[in-house]
Amino acid sequence: MTYDDALDLLDKHLRSDTLKKHCLATQAIMRELARRFEEDEETWAIAGLLHDLDYELTKDTPAEHGRKTLELLDGTDLSPAVKDAIVRHNAEALGLERVTRLDYALTCAETITGLLVAAALVHPERRIAAVQVKSVKKRMKSKDFARSVNRDHILLCEKINVPLDDFIALSLKAMSSMPEELGL
Repeated sequence: MTYDDALDLLDKHLRSDTLKKHCLATQAIMRELARRFEEDEETWAIAGLLHDLDYELTKDTPAEHGRKTLELLDGTDLSPAVKDAIVRHNAEALGLERVTRLDYALTCAETITGLLVAAALVHPERRIAAVQVKSVKKRMKSKDFARSVNRDHILLCEKINVPLDDFIALSLKAMSSMPEELGL
């Protein structure tokens, strides 16, 4: 599967612009992580792009989120490792365990996007490029800020040997590379 094929699938299955932006942000972070680990950038970007492909179908049934994506991807040539990472980003709800670096990377990458968007929206400039690492760390400690963001999932970056400060900086860099697409 090519990146353009994945974009087409995203457009076919997701209507929400906010959700599409989340997927684009996730793929940008995954691309940066792939560079860091000398992995295939397009493969990791596709994992980020497609991880919530079924979200509009499963938002009310979390125990199906990820599984429906596998059904939507049936018959594609997407690698089993990417399919596994996609389903395992919802490991807790599905009774699965994360195993690979790709599994952990996808989970922490997709989770930090919400915290970073919220941090950008409360910043006076309302731009992701204006957000600083120390500000994000401070916001992470405040449980009232971006309540739905699972801080433990962000901290999974340490399972792949990326210190939190580095992960925040990498994520900010990735998302700052696409301000028009993200509207930030």
